[in-house]
Amino acid sequence: MIPSTVRYHRAASLEDALDALSEPEARALAGGQSLLPVMKLRLARPSLLVDVGHLDLAGVELANGAVRIGALTTWDALALAPELAGPAFGVVSECASGIGDLQVRNRGTLGGSLAHADPASDMPAVLLALGADVRLRSQRGERTLAVAELFQGPFTTALAEGELVTEAVVPAPPPGSGAAYASVEHPASGFALAGAAALVRADGSTTIAVTGIGSRPHLLDAGDDPEAVLAGVEVFGDRFTPDEYRRDLAATVVRRAVARARERAGEGRP
Repeated sequence: MIPSTVRYHRAASLEDALDALSEPEARALAGGQSLLPVMKLRLARPSLLVDVGHLDLAGVELANGAVRIGALTTWDALALAPELAGPAFGVVSECASGIGDLQVRNRGTLGGSLAHADPASDMPAVLLALGADVRLRSQRGERTLAVAELFQGPFTTALAEGELVTEAVVPAPPPGSGAAYASVEHPASGFALAGAAALVRADGSTTIAVTGIGSRPHLLDAGDDPEAVLAGVEVFGDRFTPDEYRRDLAATVVRRAVARARERAGEGRP
């Protein structure tokens, strides 16, 4: 299909972008890998596209025990970032390296994915398990929001009108921790039919987040039995994956992620 008529503005600066985004129904355009397909289907009809893809909002930086990831950092850049090598943040680059195909990884951005809030997106589960925050900017100022508070439903976030994701801040897990992401993907689209990220700390405590199984990625109550952990979780079915089958897939990826995270936690201990 052909998108509906839309105006285009290439932002000259962050301030210019925020000014343009204050217009009702304006949307930010970064890599375009999420927004443009839904525009072609007319599921999204912004009045104005504000191109922010060339602004200085990319990069990975280690500072004060956390990693700061610019919103315009591509999946490929995350997969190759030396700052993410090692047990602390390796799960971020591991997840990024499996997103989409080569073209998507070279154009798609972290900030665009978070703002789009596809309920089957991979990286939100990883950021949830690691307890990340996102930084948001608008003409009204800046605020920080926990990733756990960002996602509210399918393609729906806590972003206020005119707000732009500028970076994600991921705290370093405690020493001796291990983290992993596991998923089962649709063979055509590459989106997760079920995905799980797990963080296992040296004391054995575990944080688990899932994606692809419901209306939004979310944290689970930790436990040793994946079926029991998922018992009270609403799981959606569709024409690709009936709900009971998806529940079984979810239990499988939770087991895989936790097992792999435990192995990595053991490797990191003295």
